[in-house]
Amino acid sequence: MAAEIKQEIALEIAHVLFIDIVAYSKMTTDEQRAAVEKLSQIVQSTDEFQKAEGENKLLKHATCDGMALIFYRSPEDPVECALEISRALKEQHSNLRLRMGVNSGPVSGVVDVNGRVNVAGAGINMAQRVMDCGDARHILLSKRVAEDLEQFKHWRPHLYHIGECEVKHGEKIDIVNLFTAELGNSERPHRLGKSVERTGVLAVESGRPKLRKPLLIAAVCMTIVALAIGTAIFWMERGPRGRETVRTSSAEDRGRTSGASLPISEKSIAVLPFENLSRDPDNAFFTDGVQDEILTDLAKIADLKVISRTSVMQYKSGVQRNLREIGDQLGVAHLLEGSVQRAANKVRVNAQLINTRTDAHEWAENYDRPISDVFAIQSEIAKAIADQLQAKLSPNEKASIEKPPTTDITAFDFYSRAKNLILTSSFSATNGPKYMQAIDLLNRALTRDPSFFLAQCQLAFTHDNLYFLGIDHTPARAAEADAAAAAAFRMRPDAGEAHLARAQNLYRVHRDYNGALAELDIARRTLPNNPEVYEQLGYIARRRGQYEEGLRNLQRALELDPRNYFTLQQIALSYMHLRRYSDEASVLDRSLSIKPDESDTKVTRALIFLDQSADTHPLHQTIDEIRATGDPEALKSVADLWFLCAIAERDATSAHDALTALGDNFFGNDALHFFHWVGEGVIARMQKDEAKAHAAFTEARADQEKRLQTQPDYPPAICVLGLIDAGLGNKEAALRESRRAMDLMPPSVDSINGAHIIEYFAVLAAWVGEKDLAIEYLNKAEQLPGYGTITYGELKLTPYWDPLRGDPRFEKIVQSLAPKESTK
Repeated sequence: MAAEIKQEIALEIAHVLFIDIVAYSKMTTDEQRAAVEKLSQIVQSTDEFQKAEGENKLLKHATCDGMALIFYRSPEDPVECALEISRALKEQHSNLRLRMGVNSGPVSGVVDVNGRVNVAGAGINMAQRVMDCGDARHILLSKRVAEDLEQFKHWRPHLYHIGECEVKHGEKIDIVNLFTAELGNSERPHRLGKSVERTGVLAVESGRPKLRKPLLIAAVCMTIVALAIGTAIFWMERGPRGRETVRTSSAEDRGRTSGASLPISEKSIAVLPFENLSRDPDNAFFTDGVQDEILTDLAKIADLKVISRTSVMQYKSGVQRNLREIGDQLGVAHLLEGSVQRAANKVRVNAQLINTRTDAHEWAENYDRPISDVFAIQSEIAKAIADQLQAKLSPNEKASIEKPPTTDITAFDFYSRAKNLILTSSFSATNGPKYMQAIDLLNRALTRDPSFFLAQCQLAFTHDNLYFLGIDHTPARAAEADAAAAAAFRMRPDAGEAHLARAQNLYRVHRDYNGALAELDIARRTLPNNPEVYEQLGYIARRRGQYEEGLRNLQRALELDPRNYFTLQQIALSYMHLRRYSDEASVLDRSLSIKPDESDTKVTRALIFLDQSADTHPLHQTIDEIRATGDPEALKSVADLWFLCAIAERDATSAHDALTALGDNFFGNDALHFFHWVGEGVIARMQKDEAKAHAAFTEARADQEKRLQTQPDYPPAICVLGLIDAGLGNKEAALRESRRAMDLMPPSVDSINGAHIIEYFAVLAAWVGEKDLAIEYLNKAEQLPGYGTITYGELKLTPYWDPLRGDPRFEKIVQSLAPKESTK
């Protein structure tokens, strides 16, 4: 910052309330904006805010996912404000989840390049670290604030010392939880581990040793810390079972998962999320785009190992980062950190290269340029890092790095927003709205810059997924996908990204596996660090029934993207198909070490007990725990397996509740989507209520006919219609429709959905009284290589197979799948 504008305001003790919107990164852009606006309204309506504002004793600073309030009168002010906010959330805004942290300490003001006041110092930094230790509804206090409040009798019953929390750079801080009978969160924060007691804490009573030290000494110590720190400025395939699903990334990373046990290469690097120092939170997308482009440039260098963005985006900026631990988790010797500040037509980019084994800063640079130079900055940083790591840079690699993605900053903004949406969307049919929003943003980017190659590749990818997942499996969507992939190839026919886009289109839209493999072979030569190449190789091998080869490729992708939650789930899915339940459990445990609170993975982990041992208890218990959270979105995401658990337990009431939670989502297997009325029909059959079953399947048939109008030759949808007709007793129609589906999609074309269609042919044959036919096709499905979704638990417990119970041939198949190993 230029000397003439760096006007520092005197260092003084302030009382800071730091507020964070929980799960902000998982929200859509509209949801984020609405949440921030609602938070602002709540905060501005509090008495403490208005009083301090009226006395000109308050500084306010917006962060990307919350805000910081700096009070100057009393440590009670931010605490009273936090309680007022907590009360408003409970009474009027229960869907907005916040966590809050309070600290007192030295803060100094600085006037930025825009003439606005910002703040620096240990006081505000510590407030954020205190907050980061909490979960939703927590109001956490630093030891310093608790000591001050302890002097007032009315606060003592509400202060609970809960121990030390490890924060940035391995530092440990004492945390005190503030809650009343109605406000705050009495539970122990997950980050501090489990406890025998409900809160694992002791109230801060007058009878225990005092926490307080003389205020002057504490202030002096904090001032020394602040001066030592300097004047750093604080700106502010799972859906239904068995699908290639669940790309969710977004979220706090509490776990620890080593990328690999291989020796760490000196020429390995991860580019961590850059910090957005702009006042406008919308510039966070621009900051993400800068980081992503630097990472993309480095990934083009074959002599480097570069970790994919999916793994690094979990390490949010602005929170504590243990760099050695991150290096170990990602399997890299170096990390690149940085920040971006955008103001009017200027941009400032700071970047620093850190050795993860020594914490040494091996290179650092600041760039102050016109905004139009941001792409040149990205290229310069990538080349500087390559030079620092002594990586060989071929002429083609150098030329590719120097080529800007676009010359239009607004188009780049649209592209960055769209890519964030795609990366944080589950790879499932429930995320159609996010994909459509991404398509709109990408089309806007391409309208401004028709030559924006990477935007065109992302557009092709998104159209492919809408078609592949059955969200819009229509000829019109297929044509859009084909046109987008062809346009990308015309722009840069020699680029690896163009061949990757063509490969994805051939696989997802046309099921042309050989053509896709040929394109991937070309893409691999110029995209040496792109895990998507190996992911696609893995998926194609699996669709062809080559499960072991598919596993090897997915594990190769994981080496380049070691904390990719989606890839871990796909590896677990492959183990499930192979009925290697212990391996499946181990991989899901690794996934949960990365995202411990991820509901989909929790229920999939519990499902192993049902699949392997016909034990519904762990799944039932896990679903009850998710229901107890009161999170409707989490419950909706697991409602398909809730329904499965309920019918396995023959609990009609619970099954109806699961269908209600499911809403307009579906249950089923992969591309076979069963909606609400099919579920009602299954429950009625289970209860032997023929009238209700007929009424439900009649409604289901009308719905399914509408879906088939736009995709009349889609085999999974035809198979679903066949099952509905079987439920209605339309025997000939059911058999005809299901045979047509099997003809259109045999396992040789799609080993996963082709096998599902055979399985459901066996089900509907049993429903219409053709037991011999049902046993024949059940045997055929069960013996297909890698088809592990026919499980012991499902055959033994679910009502789909009731017409075959007691038949010795069926019971023999069930017994052949009985558990032979234990699940840990």
